[in-house]
Amino acid sequence: MSARNVEAWTRANTDYTDARAEEAWGKDEIDWGIWAVPESEVHALPDVSGKDVVELGCGTAYFGAWLKRRGARRVVGVDPTPAQLETARRCMAKTGIELELVQAFGEDVPLPDASFDLVISEHGAAAWADPERWLPEAYRLLRPGGRLVFLHTSPLAYCCFPAVGQITEQLQRPYFGLDAVVWPGDDGVEYQLTHAEWISLLRETGFLVERLIELQATESAVTHEYYNDVPVEWARQWPEEEIWVASKP
Repeated sequence: MSARNVEAWTRANTDYTDARAEEAWGKDEIDWGIWAVPESEVHALPDVSGKDVVELGCGTAYFGAWLKRRGARRVVGVDPTPAQLETARRCMAKTGIELELVQAFGEDVPLPDASFDLVISEHGAAAWADPERWLPEAYRLLRPGGRLVFLHTSPLAYCCFPAVGQITEQLQRPYFGLDAVVWPGDDGVEYQLTHAEWISLLRETGFLVERLIELQATESAVTHEYYNDVPVEWARQWPEEEIWVASKP
């Protein structure tokens, strides 16, 4: 499954993310997900000034660039896809923003224990890695008092996706037993749990759950040009994406 996801994201980098990476790196404000909901409205992130941050599944590392611009002392981007990391290196060279990049899966990160104040994942490991493996890695990497913030597609949205085609306003699959969702063709494998299962797994791992933020597409949002299987009208009525905030005691 991991190799399948690397193949899927290599294609996505060619088809979409590489051409838009420099624009994403240049944005002044942090925003979340495909609906670009501003962090100034969400307030999901702690103050990162002087902090050490690692992003699991960083892709082209634009989120890490935003955090570095916000004053993070050290930002490490971890991703298994060489093409995405190469795009990130090009953006570093053009912007002068220095990040550390590590090629690895979010389930097995070659970095020391208790090295970071914040672990973040925006549609990275949070979606494409097994939560029973990547959540313990996030916990291991955090210092006591550190935070985990991750965004992924909501369980409700998963339940409304048919096997092929756009999201619907009707349930298409069972809520219980979501687990690994294998998309047709070459679209990769995503992982999902029910809300109760997310809470249980976070607590079993050792985290304190602080917030669950269900994102609503803003009035100015439009259907995404690439991830267009969710019309903006749907995301204004139901949470297509959500952010979890947890801390390590």
